[in-house]
Amino acid sequence: MVNATSYDVAACSNVENSDLGEIFDAGLHPRAKLGFVLLATEQTIEENMFRLCPRGVGVHFTRAYNPDSITVESLSRQADDLARAASTLLPDGSLDVIGYACTSGSLVIGEDRVFAELSKGAPGAQTTSLISGVLRALRALDARRVAVATPYLDEINAREVTYMQRAGFEICAIRGLNLEKDSDMIRVRPEAIARLAVSVDRPDADAVFISCGALRSLDVVDALEQELGKPVICSNQAMMWDMLRLAGIEDRIEGYGRLFRDH
Repeated sequence: MVNATSYDVAACSNVENSDLGEIFDAGLHPRAKLGFVLLATEQTIEENMFRLCPRGVGVHFTRAYNPDSITVESLSRQADDLARAASTLLPDGSLDVIGYACTSGSLVIGEDRVFAELSKGAPGAQTTSLISGVLRALRALDARRVAVATPYLDEINAREVTYMQRAGFEICAIRGLNLEKDSDMIRVRPEAIARLAVSVDRPDADAVFISCGALRSLDVVDALEQELGKPVICSNQAMMWDMLRLAGIEDRIEGYGRLFRDH
């Protein structure tokens, strides 16, 4: 019978005296580690990020409090919880990029405030937000005139138009489903999302943007591009593309639109 006490002591001694390089490797995610601050009510983004994530890249999630109500008021209040939420992601400092994973929240709060709060919680990581990724994606595609489809209330749609116009884009059309609850947004059928995107498109639009991480737009983005003959950006596609590129990961991914395929 092995003496448990002597066995443990011997094992510890061997670890202490060995070359640690023989014990450790770079772990599961040697290429990059990405952190996402989600809404407490979010139910779509995690699955989408795992679906898009290349091998060797880690995705890590935390949540900031919000009620099941997506309004200008509720999103504005979430700013105060971003730093706390960010601080719970890989406190060893190994996170490469951290993003606030809410399109409407990031444009209501504003990118500068979002970045400042995320940096408080994860000071060693590059910061971004979902609206930041969308704007960079549209610029990469050289799309200046944009038609926008959303699930939001009119008050958020108005904020989105103003925010994107200030960033240098012309919004030629916007249409929302007038939903308030995040728990309703996650239940919108992908085919209904596709119909909404087609209805908002205009001949002079350079691209169609489907706004909101809760929508299952990733399921229809590639087919929509083929139908409309122009780029289609959706929130979760743009967010992962942006965070991978910030981390120096240049993988091309088929099946989710020309953004990931060509840029």
